[in-house]
Amino acid sequence: MKNVSFFRRQWPLNTLFFLISLSVFAQINQKQQDSTYIETLDEVLVNAVRVNADSPITHSNISKEALEKRNLGQDIPMLLNFLPSVVTTSDAGAGVGYSSIRVRGTDASRVNVTINGIPYNDPESQGSFWVNLGDFASSTESLQLQRGVGTSTNGSGAFGASINVLTDAISKQPYAEISNSFGSYNTRKHTVKLSTGLLNDHFELSGRFSKIDSDGYVDRAFTDLKSYFLQGVYKDGGTLIKALAFGNLEQTYQAWGGLTAAQLKEDRRQNPYTYENETDNYWQDHYQLHWNQRLDAHWSTNLGLNYTQGKGYFEQYEADTDDIDLYNGIVVPTGLDEDNKPITDVIRRRWLDNDFYVVNANVTYKKNALELISGLSYTTYSGQHFGEVIWARQFAQNANINDLYYDGDGEKQDFSVFSKATFKLADKVTGFIDLQGRFVTYKTDGIDSDGDLFITDANFNFFNPKAGLTYKYSNFNSFYASYARANREPSRSDFREGVTENETLNDVELGWRYTSNKVALSTNMYYMFYENQMVLTGELNDVGGAIRATSGKSYRLGLEVDAQIQFSEMFNTVTNVALSSNKHRSFNASLNGEVVDLGATNIAFSPEVVVGNALNFHPIANLQLSLLSKYVGEQYMGNTDNKDSKLADYFVSDLNINYVITPKKIFKSILLSALANNIFNKEYVSNGFFGAYDYSDPSSATGTTTGYYSGYYPQATANFLLGVTLKF
Repeated sequence: MKNVSFFRRQWPLNTLFFLISLSVFAQINQKQQDSTYIETLDEVLVNAVRVNADSPITHSNISKEALEKRNLGQDIPMLLNFLPSVVTTSDAGAGVGYSSIRVRGTDASRVNVTINGIPYNDPESQGSFWVNLGDFASSTESLQLQRGVGTSTNGSGAFGASINVLTDAISKQPYAEISNSFGSYNTRKHTVKLSTGLLNDHFELSGRFSKIDSDGYVDRAFTDLKSYFLQGVYKDGGTLIKALAFGNLEQTYQAWGGLTAAQLKEDRRQNPYTYENETDNYWQDHYQLHWNQRLDAHWSTNLGLNYTQGKGYFEQYEADTDDIDLYNGIVVPTGLDEDNKPITDVIRRRWLDNDFYVVNANVTYKKNALELISGLSYTTYSGQHFGEVIWARQFAQNANINDLYYDGDGEKQDFSVFSKATFKLADKVTGFIDLQGRFVTYKTDGIDSDGDLFITDANFNFFNPKAGLTYKYSNFNSFYASYARANREPSRSDFREGVTENETLNDVELGWRYTSNKVALSTNMYYMFYENQMVLTGELNDVGGAIRATSGKSYRLGLEVDAQIQFSEMFNTVTNVALSSNKHRSFNASLNGEVVDLGATNIAFSPEVVVGNALNFHPIANLQLSLLSKYVGEQYMGNTDNKDSKLADYFVSDLNINYVITPKKIFKSILLSALANNIFNKEYVSNGFFGAYDYSDPSSATGTTTGYYSGYYPQATANFLLGVTLKF
């Protein structure tokens, strides 16, 4: 049996008390710091994966201040919900726990996420599990969302977007911060943050400890998150060294089963899972070391190292299962079903135990209008997949509790090298070139969770070029055009479904940016055309994961408009509109026992209209009221344009209120926050699943008729969160 003692770890209270002591000592004894400029971590840690404001890459930036206003316990996808072309959803319905994000219709496995330039996506599934980053927004300095292929980044290639997260910057002054929030469905967030400030103008220690709980909107879909973030910084002239350790322990009750249409109508908060410990349990620790060295006025280097350890399981109760052979002789039948098949009851745990290592290195040359960045990244991953039976109605002779019924592994190496340059072509024209080579090896061995032998030995060699131009027509107007190519290998589940080919994306973007004192407007058109695009089929596997399939030739064509308008000192709006057409050139599907070409059908989970809007009002100093609205057009949950797979459109609005008090003693500031979600009490569904099955039908010409099934994930009706943050 694998060791599960890591779930019983105690919080390092000695570390917390040590930081408190240092923080208090520093505040009492802090000498007046000089005004020496501290280089921002944006330039140090994420320069290689981010783009600047004039780049021909479509992007949005989110600051720490913007995140803080809505950071009351919900997951990061919920905080990004109002960005262009973004659609978010939550299994538990309240935005806490298993939440996900889609951008331009592409799912989370194709949104590349990096933290300080280090890949975060799971190498095998290619997904990003935000539930393992509890309260990470509280340790985020800034965030950039690039839509489309974007610039070269580390890890699996972006196929719809990339999210680059930068963690907390150096603080010159010591501080302490306590944040608490409470709300609907017994949702609670408790956070403590501390920093020593720069000690002797060279060292800083800081940290955060958080606890988030929520019962969930869906019955029993609770979430329990415990997280920490620790960092130490050394700065001396042109040297900056930063060491980080952060992690999260999560336990969530399963809500991935969704509801049928009848169940949704009957009680939209019900949960089909009833076993009391139908839970997901996972611990993940990250250790990063970054060393930036400025060699002179033009040259700098950066080295990033990472080790991530993850381990956990989900527990399931299987009642009256007839899949006796799956359990490899561990259990024996205890009865017969109505078809006289042998059945029994079991409780199983399905484990994942993995290690992930990363080495990033890059060098930057910058002089006048020329910036050249070259770098490489190497990652290696090893994951163990195994299942154990922890209880059975009756064990077989010589079988024991916790015996493994499957055991397999996966190993993946990913090496990439890139070089990108921004340079002047003419007085008003700037060029951008980005060339990347990426080389991937993936191997599996052993028995998978279906009890089948799963052996893979695959190699992929990719060349991903990107180029663009920016024309600055005037001080107010600029135009850009770019082309980017990306390739991506199948995920572990794709290989299990028999997919072995890579997918290829060509992305063309045309944009216009207008900036004045009161208006900032960004408009872009994109055409993304694919070979062998891995699209969601609408179906789920036995662990609630989305199943994908290749679609041959397909495309996404769209227009995005993002505008910020300052009408007065008290009132401004932030509006974005995304219009798109997302089509298969042709799509083949099994229908009534025959394979039929359905022609140009819509790509699953790709709404044609997505609109976000924020009305911000500042009636008095330190008070902001924001009305946040989101419209998502109707979308299909499958690729056959079947009317039963259509997910209805929805329009929801939130009200966010923030008021800052600046006392003269004790506290530097007190932030009072209120967030009323879905204020018009809309009953809506943001996600679901859809599938087809064939059954025998003698009256059919082929003897087979196709039937369909669907499921829905209801989101919370009107609910609220209230918070207070005390800063010392």
